[in-house]
Amino acid sequence: MKILFRLLLCMLVAAATGCAHQRPLATTSPTAAAPAANPADTAAPLLLISIDAYRYDYLERGLSPTLEMLAKTGVRAASMQPSFPSLTFPNHYTLVTGLRPDHHGIVNNTMIDPRLGKFSLADRRAVGDGRWWAGATPIWETADAHGLRTATMFWPGSEADIHGHRPDYWKPYDGHVSADQRVDQVLAWLDLPPALRPRFLTLYFDAVDHAGHRFGPDTPQVNQALRETDAAMARLVRGLKQRGLFDKINIIVVSDHGMASVPLQNSVLIDKLIPLDQVQRVSLGIVAGFNPKSGSDAARQQFAAVEKTLQQPQPHMQCWDKRHIPARFAYGRNPRVPQLVCLANVGWRITTTSYLAREKGHISIGEHGYDNADPRMQALFVAHGPAFRVGARVAAFPNVDVYPLMTHLLDIPAAANDGDYDAVKDMLKPAAQ
Repeated sequence: MKILFRLLLCMLVAAATGCAHQRPLATTSPTAAAPAANPADTAAPLLLISIDAYRYDYLERGLSPTLEMLAKTGVRAASMQPSFPSLTFPNHYTLVTGLRPDHHGIVNNTMIDPRLGKFSLADRRAVGDGRWWAGATPIWETADAHGLRTATMFWPGSEADIHGHRPDYWKPYDGHVSADQRVDQVLAWLDLPPALRPRFLTLYFDAVDHAGHRFGPDTPQVNQALRETDAAMARLVRGLKQRGLFDKINIIVVSDHGMASVPLQNSVLIDKLIPLDQVQRVSLGIVAGFNPKSGSDAARQQFAAVEKTLQQPQPHMQCWDKRHIPARFAYGRNPRVPQLVCLANVGWRITTTSYLAREKGHISIGEHGYDNADPRMQALFVAHGPAFRVGARVAAFPNVDVYPLMTHLLDIPAAANDGDYDAVKDMLKPAAQ
């Protein structure tokens, strides 16, 4: 009955809702007349914005005036520490669950599960399979259970049916949808009648990440991506002001991780160190993972020899049996973590001779996934709205704390999580704590 009811509602407001089966809305002018917010609807919406790979210190480049305005009139953290590994899917799911990757199960952008098989962020079938995400309860599921509508303009996990739930309004990821179109969809959702309007929304931008990978973080191309993304943020602010919502909505702007330069020549060629045909290769890149090829005695013996080789001191990476990964990474207990994990030193990648030959010059020269304590991996945190202090500067904190902050703002119970609300509550005005 719930599904039928929502389908009927979507039909009634098809021009604005952006329900899952529709294509993204065409871009609309932010200066067009928009319905005013209903004064009776006093509960502040919460908008979570991710700017993928916006390193914490990018804000100092002077290329993000809208973000600077939000920070000056709201809250800015010195930085925010990503969870390990400092990769996109693991950290986006951490932000909406409050669990570290080892606990929520999205332990890498590329994984193997003993029951489910292979996962990669480019595999739409796997990304949309709720079983991969079922190790945690995302915030939209809890909000739905407590009568709040939710909407996600792209967010890892929101395309999947998790425990029988999806956001009320969501979009399958499409990189061709422009930043302006993404903003306009969020504004369209906020234009819905109160009974249909989402209380929790997400918005995702990825141009900064793409430019950082292709050209490196310290390049004109990244600077241009910063300008373009901030222009989309300015469009959002204008749209909120036109609707009388800017001072009534709580906005949290984060990134999932930072970015480091990786020269083309800085490659650890793993096939020069071990016989790859004797292991199951789970992932390469910054965090490489390997399992025994099978459960046979011969396979286990071969893998033991590989482990012995790679756990010797290496000049540009460290390798551990998953049982011995340093405790500060909080990583290694989940069955999806490979038996042998290798982490590249910052500024290096782990790859193969054949991959370099095949890709030739098309190798990322900006990367993330490294030690989450490294300064170049640190993320952004800015917040603005009626619940937040004005002009506040707070110390760095881990990204698991964002989740209990958000559940507090939505006045819903937090699922079991690794965060600490007490560590971040002082960024709120006393009346909102």
